[in-house]
Amino acid sequence: MTTDTPARLLQLLSLLQTPREWPGGELAERLGVSRRTVRRDIDRLRELGYPVQASKGADGGYRLVAGKAMPPLVLDDEEAVAIAVGLRAGAGHAVEGVDEASVRALAKLEQVLPARLRHRVTTLQAATTPLTSGDGASIAPETLTVMASAVAGRERLRFAYRAKDGTESRRLTEPNRLVSTGRRWYLVAYDVDRADWRTFRVDRVREPFATGARFAPRELPTGSAAEYLRQSLQGQAYVYEFDVAFEEPAASVAARLPAWMGQPVEDGTGGCRLRGSTSDPVEWLALRLAMLGCEFSVRGPGELVECVRELGARLGRAAGGGG
Repeated sequence: MTTDTPARLLQLLSLLQTPREWPGGELAERLGVSRRTVRRDIDRLRELGYPVQASKGADGGYRLVAGKAMPPLVLDDEEAVAIAVGLRAGAGHAVEGVDEASVRALAKLEQVLPARLRHRVTTLQAATTPLTSGDGASIAPETLTVMASAVAGRERLRFAYRAKDGTESRRLTEPNRLVSTGRRWYLVAYDVDRADWRTFRVDRVREPFATGARFAPRELPTGSAAEYLRQSLQGQAYVYEFDVAFEEPAASVAARLPAWMGQPVEDGTGGCRLRGSTSDPVEWLALRLAMLGCEFSVRGPGELVECVRELGARLGRAAGGGG
């Protein structure tokens, strides 16, 4: 029998979060209390915001239903490990649709995980290799969670950074937001030593740690961190438009395309056209198109047309010389 009311409430909540209806008598037996005590505990949970539904009759019982707000969840060891591993896998590979909210959830979960469960999560992730279709670089989940915690706590963040040209430096920043482009994670932060705003590719960050020093939030030059990142990326690279025709229906082509390339549209001939823009090198775009596994022709720009022609010739020579 659980005599401690808070502990009993947590145990009751854990049972109710299993997707089934619990007869009052079975709950009373599980908790080692009377049915009257179960009814009182159910009322306490309702007062805390948990929508517990009761059914009438001799066989009536209780079940947790969807409410207007998300109350705190109670997870057992296996559930906590499963969620942490899933969030780590998604966040570490910048999978499309896994945004800052997922990283915040991971940071909160790992903050309260007991050491024994944290060790299980790390061991399980180290023993598995995910097969992803994203083109972005892998990132240690610990890097993201440290950054997310610093953003949420408004703590200055220090880390080692490798620039595009390979230059290594140490940075002291006031982190504003983590932004995912679907392929990569970026940190938008105020660089204290340089007295200006900067964007940092998270896969180039090493040894991040929150210093514990709090700061007052500064106002971004743009309306949001996402907009600041967009303008920053546009200023760093040459953006060009591409136009590609495919001999397959749009749905078939779209299933093979990464989201950053855009969505093809039907062209009325049984095929489709893909128009978009990118700052990636034309060599990379040519290779990415070749990897789709369907017939296509490049309508523009001229640099991409020439690159595809050279790539095709090179691959043809390679195949011809292989005997």
